[in-house]
Amino acid sequence: MARNKHPEETVNLILEVAFRLFMEKGYEHTSIQDIINHLGGLSKGAIYHHFKSKEDILFAVTDKITAESNRMLGIIRDRTDLNGKEKLKTIFKESILRPVQDEIFTVAPNLSCNPRLIYSMFRETVVEAGPDYIVPIIKEGIADGSIQTDYPEELGELIILVANIWLNPMIFDNTVEETYKKSLLFRQMMQGFGLDIVDDEMLKRLRELTVIYQKNK
Repeated sequence: MARNKHPEETVNLILEVAFRLFMEKGYEHTSIQDIINHLGGLSKGAIYHHFKSKEDILFAVTDKITAESNRMLGIIRDRTDLNGKEKLKTIFKESILRPVQDEIFTVAPNLSCNPRLIYSMFRETVVEAGPDYIVPIIKEGIADGSIQTDYPEELGELIILVANIWLNPMIFDNTVEETYKKSLLFRQMMQGFGLDIVDDEMLKRLRELTVIYQKNK
């Protein structure tokens, strides 16, 4: 077999096809063979040269989505027209209102059956996104007086654990009503910290995303 002179193009094609099929059929109902059938003549070997499994393809798809999310987080973190508390609210609002969230919740597998995916999400949010984006904003809020806490790192970890893990219906398979109640408690908890950062629009959006997930799982 001739050497592939354009491996990036091959990888991008695989990811584009896989993402489209995940959207149309759902992750659980898409097989490697389904992906191969839509690659325009690429062989199974071409896939396995770049990815060990369907799960690895999903990781790569979500990595691309996460990279775009992190760019958005970085832009908000670095804004000079907002104080710390305003940046926190903006990050949560922009994160859940993004149209790509519809796609994420459509293709998402049942994470409760896949500890590797849960760990990947945990590491991305708690070990990377929290320290890089949330904690600096909290420290800025402490400096400008909009956030009161003696424990910025711990508060950042708590917020991101609750928002990205505990509230996530993909992990706990929550019903729409269960997600809504958790969202209300999260808002109450944030208000207890003096952080009025969860509004009715966000609560409505969280319900919508849970409906999308439950419909397509």
